[in-house]
Amino acid sequence: MNSPAEPTDGRRTPPAGAGTSPEPARPDADDRRAVTGKRRIAFAAYADEDRMPGLLVLLRSLALTNPAVCEDFLVLHPGLPDSAFDAARRLHPRLVPRTAQSRLDVFRETGYDTVVALGPGMVVLGPLLPLLTLRTGVAAVPQPGTGGERTVRDEGLLVIQRRDVADAAPDLSAGGGGAAVDRALTEAGLLEPLASPYDFPAGRLYDDMPVPESTVVLHFGEGSTPSAPAREARERYELDEAAFRAAYCALPGPKHPELLLHCALPFPEGGRAPVDLVRQVAEVYRQQGRYDEAVTLLTAAVADRPDLPRCHETLGISLMALSRHEEAEAHLLLATVSPDFAARAYGQLARLAWLLGRDEDAHAYAREGLDADPADANCHAWYVRTRPGPPAAGPAPAGEQLAHVALFADGQENAGDKVLPEAVRMCFGPDTGPARWHERSVHRLVDEPGLEELNARRGIVVGGGGLFLPDTAPNSNSGWQWNIPDDVLARITAPLAVFAVGYNVFDGQRYRRERFAASLRALVEKSAFFGLRNQGSVDRVRELLPAELRDRVRYQPCPTTVARHLDPGPDDDAVRDDTVLVNCAYDRAGLRFGHDYGHFLAETAAAVRAVGERAEVRYAAHMPADEKFVHDLRREHGIALPVEPLYLFSNDRIRELYRRTRLVIGMRGHAGMIPFGCGTPIISLVSHPKLAYFLSDIDRPDWGVSVHDRSLGARLAERAAAVLDDHRAAVADVHGRQEHLWSVTRANLAELRDLFGLPDPFPGGPRVPGPRTAGAARGLHLPDTRTK
Repeated sequence: MNSPAEPTDGRRTPPAGAGTSPEPARPDADDRRAVTGKRRIAFAAYADEDRMPGLLVLLRSLALTNPAVCEDFLVLHPGLPDSAFDAARRLHPRLVPRTAQSRLDVFRETGYDTVVALGPGMVVLGPLLPLLTLRTGVAAVPQPGTGGERTVRDEGLLVIQRRDVADAAPDLSAGGGGAAVDRALTEAGLLEPLASPYDFPAGRLYDDMPVPESTVVLHFGEGSTPSAPAREARERYELDEAAFRAAYCALPGPKHPELLLHCALPFPEGGRAPVDLVRQVAEVYRQQGRYDEAVTLLTAAVADRPDLPRCHETLGISLMALSRHEEAEAHLLLATVSPDFAARAYGQLARLAWLLGRDEDAHAYAREGLDADPADANCHAWYVRTRPGPPAAGPAPAGEQLAHVALFADGQENAGDKVLPEAVRMCFGPDTGPARWHERSVHRLVDEPGLEELNARRGIVVGGGGLFLPDTAPNSNSGWQWNIPDDVLARITAPLAVFAVGYNVFDGQRYRRERFAASLRALVEKSAFFGLRNQGSVDRVRELLPAELRDRVRYQPCPTTVARHLDPGPDDDAVRDDTVLVNCAYDRAGLRFGHDYGHFLAETAAAVRAVGERAEVRYAAHMPADEKFVHDLRREHGIALPVEPLYLFSNDRIRELYRRTRLVIGMRGHAGMIPFGCGTPIISLVSHPKLAYFLSDIDRPDWGVSVHDRSLGARLAERAAAVLDDHRAAVADVHGRQEHLWSVTRANLAELRDLFGLPDPFPGGPRVPGPRTAGAARGLHLPDTRTK
């Protein structure tokens, strides 16, 4: 699995312990590796002035044979001027020069967890991804020595894990060549032998001997006279800059977005770049949230060209993200002329019409998409969502309702997003239905009629959930999920409360902060209450605000974490099923796992086997896509897990399932917060900062394990065993952690009660008896089809 794209736009301060040379930066990418435990990986090579030509060959070969790989590349050097690296920078977007005494400085602190040390005498001929998945020791290819022994070669390939060499670094970097390094590694027990194709000596090939097809790295030693085929293998990468860039752009298959931009841009002046390459670059811009740049490129490319459906589709989606809706609709309609793209384009058109409140048009577009491809899941979802329902049974007076602006999941969408809106409403009283609440999807544009609807209510509640996220339903009006222009927000007159919203940006995710920061400031100024669901979100949002507004941001736990107080259900001492539920998430998988997915799968397989000896392990899928874990686990490790499809369950059934199990091991935020709120012990698989933030709030960071943890399987098994062995104590601990969250929530609700002019929803104490709803709220409940 490839690491996520982190485009290079400027300079940043070197990490702790690094040299003082400036490094390529991702200034608009979030970096929370200290929270998630994600590894920092780099390639490295030592080069003086004489070796610079070899370094250029190495960089070209690396890019052309591994087009989907783009990690930082450390160039260790004896003190060359910065201009010496200009040619290398034109070949690689993430070059990091560092002054060093010798190549052996790769063993010292570099600011990276894993360093793959190459050399200017090497040419990469095959995939290096397997090296990026290595996790222990120092991997190298032992070479035959003069006495028949096998030693680590001078200038040989090394894969160094900083954690393992920290204590031995002085010995390893003291000099003495490969023999001394080999001796130090062997004595420390760090040497991990690699197969010979990863460092194959070209000197072994004589006359016309071909290079073995399995060769991944071909190593040209000084003074060797390799065969003609070996020399030809190297000469393939002795290209000028233009030829290299053209060769990279012409490669088939996936390319790393950052490397593609680096090689493709700028397009030749006066010439016309291939349309498909323009579309690829524009698609990278779109995925990075650089919608205006995507639109500029594609507008020129499709001028007077209605016969480019893929370009029109990407252009339409980018225009939609810029809230240029009429133009977006026109280009998406042009994309529908191709049978290959019609269903996808009609699905986008249905979404666009729905965002603008045109439900009839959305339904018609979805129907057109199903005519083009009856199996298209997106068009089917929009067709069902926009299908006219039964007439409302007399709407309640607007002045008696609260408006609820939230993400209302339906169909087979995220189970957590179905439970959450109801949990928010339960904080304000037992009636969560339409008599009390006016529902407004956070993604729909707040136009003039929408503003009137909101202002007619006694108050507006925005949240909860991770709504501060730039790439879910992107729009230029706010830069986050609530699609409201600043001038419309300024004209809200009803009391406004932001309730239990989260800053959900992923570790390594890039986004344009300017529009978001401006919208955020306007929102905080307008809100009478602004509560975020974890202290990590509070801190991150305060960083984006001016000093005078920071104190207005406060802590409001997610209401799913106090479900026992909102919806008592069965007694906590009731008999539980002898089960442990596991959950994983796959949205933005590259940001979650980096190069460690294989490691994660193997470690969780070991944990599932160990836990399975104590209880039945079942899988809790919050979305259909979550079931990838079950398929991968069965295919790679021969373990089959029964699946609980929570995305098909009613809210009551979801809570009941989590209430009755003994332990939940979950990666999704609400796969931890919902069971915790039901009184069930949890272990979080940390692949996103928000999981660590929640565990910090409840002062139980040990309940989380990073998906990158070397000992993930053993730690999960040990923690699960402790919970199952003394389950009563574990449940009591959950209850104790919950009390603080409930205390904060009660205090905030007292303030909101006064704001909205509501009675106290909990007059009898901390738990609410009796029914909690006087009517079904559309989008909050799915019918429960179980036999009663």
